[in-house]
Amino acid sequence: MNDGQETRQFGTLCPRRETPVTGILHGMDFNGATLEHLSRDECLLLVRQVPVGRIVYTRQALPAVELVNFAVDDGDIIIRTDSSGKLAAATRGAVVAFEADSVDSAAHAGWSVTIVGYSRAVTDNEEISRLEQVGLVPWAPGARDHFIRIAPSIVNGRRVAAGRLAGDGDASSV
Repeated sequence: MNDGQETRQFGTLCPRRETPVTGILHGMDFNGATLEHLSRDECLLLVRQVPVGRIVYTRQALPAVELVNFAVDDGDIIIRTDSSGKLAAATRGAVVAFEADSVDSAAHAGWSVTIVGYSRAVTDNEEISRLEQVGLVPWAPGARDHFIRIAPSIVNGRRVAAGRLAGDGDASSV
């Protein structure tokens, strides 16, 4: 053994030998990894950078998760789907969650944003015409003439980075 060096390399939190531990995290060595909680504005900015996310809703009293492509419009999440589908029916006026993320598995880094809010069907013809112009092209086959708008009530996000990344070491680019 090398004075605990093997443990320090593989563990996430290890007390530093030279620092007395006086609090639950005080004096802990994070092995260079960082975990950053993101502001609402940072979360909404990051969500705009990815093409797909996951909507979480209730179907037959159980949680359901579906991968969807989406757009952000005036801070709301917009999803385009089939008006007669299960997703459209289950999300009318319901509280739903939406999650988007980006992961760099080689660097052990990434971010995740979760948005919780009320969903509503977009029924105003003028709003539908405008949303048809935002570039939200459905990936799934078939008619996708129904828009769902999710107004964020709760927005949470975090970014994790393992030590220094390639380049200048700025983990905020992940």
